[in-house]
Amino acid sequence: MAKGKKKKVAPKKKAIKKRAVKKKIIKKKVSKKKPTLKAKPTRKIKENIIGEVTHYFPKVRAAVIKLKAPLTTGDVVKIKGHTTDFQQNITSMQIDHVPINQAKKGQEIGLLVDSRVRQHDIVYKV
Repeated sequence: MAKGKKKKVAPKKKAIKKRAVKKKIIKKKVSKKKPTLKAKPTRKIKENIIGEVTHYFPKVRAAVIKLKAPLTTGDVVKIKGHTTDFQQNITSMQIDHVPINQAKKGQEIGLLVDSRVRQHDIVYKV
């Protein structure tokens, strides 16, 4: 080697240490009080229940009703169920295809209805 010339030495690289970053866990404050849902009071009038629909004939639009109270032609009834809710005046009642004007408690009558009804719909007297 010649004098005056020195070998170039590569500088040493320092090892870079990586720090582990800790994630901060943020806890939400939870109130101890549970929200209370206020249910609306359901108003069921048991006094005016006349009967319950047991069957419906769609072609003739007639319902079979098991009576829990007496009923006469000319009364106004309300039929209420899951999808049914209407009022009507009673124009025609039958027992075994015989027209009647009055029906007693415990009888099953055929009633001509204005709209579709379903089993277990409740019949109220208005």
